[in-house]
Amino acid sequence: MYRVTLSEKEIPKKWYNIAADLPVEPPMPDQTEEGHQLENLPKIFSKGVLEQEMSQDRWIEIPKEVREVYEKIGRPSPLFRARGLEDHLDTPAKIFYKREDLSPTGSHKLNTAIAQAYYAKKDGAELLTTETGAGQWGSALALACSFMDLDCKVYMVRISFKQKPYRKTIMQLYNSEILASPSDKTEFGRKMLEKDPNHPGSLGIAISEAIEDALKDEKVYYSLGSVLNHVMLHQTVIGLEIKKQLEKIDETPDVIVGCVGGGSNFAGAVFPFVKDKLDGDLDCQFIAAEPTSCPTLTQGEYKYDFGDTAGLTPLIKMYTLGHDFIPPSVHAGGLRYHGMSPHVALLVHEGIVEGRTVSQTELFKSGEVFANVEGVIPAPETCHAIKIGMDEAIKCRKSGEEKNIIINFSGHGLLDLQGYDDYLSGNLTD
Repeated sequence: MYRVTLSEKEIPKKWYNIAADLPVEPPMPDQTEEGHQLENLPKIFSKGVLEQEMSQDRWIEIPKEVREVYEKIGRPSPLFRARGLEDHLDTPAKIFYKREDLSPTGSHKLNTAIAQAYYAKKDGAELLTTETGAGQWGSALALACSFMDLDCKVYMVRISFKQKPYRKTIMQLYNSEILASPSDKTEFGRKMLEKDPNHPGSLGIAISEAIEDALKDEKVYYSLGSVLNHVMLHQTVIGLEIKKQLEKIDETPDVIVGCVGGGSNFAGAVFPFVKDKLDGDLDCQFIAAEPTSCPTLTQGEYKYDFGDTAGLTPLIKMYTLGHDFIPPSVHAGGLRYHGMSPHVALLVHEGIVEGRTVSQTELFKSGEVFANVEGVIPAPETCHAIKIGMDEAIKCRKSGEEKNIIINFSGHGLLDLQGYDDYLSGNLTD
């Protein structure tokens, strides 16, 4: 058995909301004395998204129109057995990976992009504005807007804009406008460029620029690719499918690992299993893999901070390196974020989720191994999860334990070949 599939009829009909089952009361968003960030939320987000963000309901119906597009883009995604990797590592562990890279844009991001575009269109929006790091989120929202007949503007972190030009091409093919961030099109972007005309940018800055656009026009909404709970919610189709797939082969997970920037693909894979662990029905490790260059969970402070650099968002309690932190210009652009999903952060703080770091050279080495034994080239972000999954499999080789290790394969690396070229040429640094 190399692949476990589900039929189109088995696409989840409801999203799972972790807010109903958190082990402690989550800290509520706050705002500063100077601003009105909470009051601005209805100007930034569509009504449907805001309702989901604040909801305490355990299950939220997936609209039929969204499920139809899920089917169109290839959901449910298959769960693969990594037998080649198992043999390479000489491990008694079973390694599985969930193929979120098989979507049209090559990552998990379409799961929430489709939903957010649907609710924005329903609420009368004409344009969605957003940020993107490596370009996977921007590509997904660009396609979702094309499906829903919406215009799309993407602020792409400048260093990724330079490193990953073909992501920009994909977004343009989907009729979206792409700007390198910081840009000269917003007040905050111009402010950053005055300080440093060659500023590499960050997700926090790009978020600020996109929100600024939304605040200026009632027909424009902002769309976020990670961090907030409505995004985590939409991604739970991943974990819900994994549950069904493991049940089909009569297996349960012992380790689930995913990479984390803002936390969405990790949350999507893990959240549907958390209640089982809290109830004592599942003994499973949940491991969040992040870059050593941007160690939010492992070295950040658990405190209130802005989600963006300009301070336009409400203050949210999370692990953070500080909203003015500018991460090094590593190739895993999707993980260069100073903060974290508040709910992922809470689970780390409560000891239910563990954070681990991976260096840039380690991740590309792991990606090279995976490509050779499984035939699939992973995104640099995804390689973080693969490295930790391999580490856990090696532990099983030493202990003799036959664990089931699940890796969320969040995206392919076919548009990240410059990073691999730097690695193979010996020009990569940590």
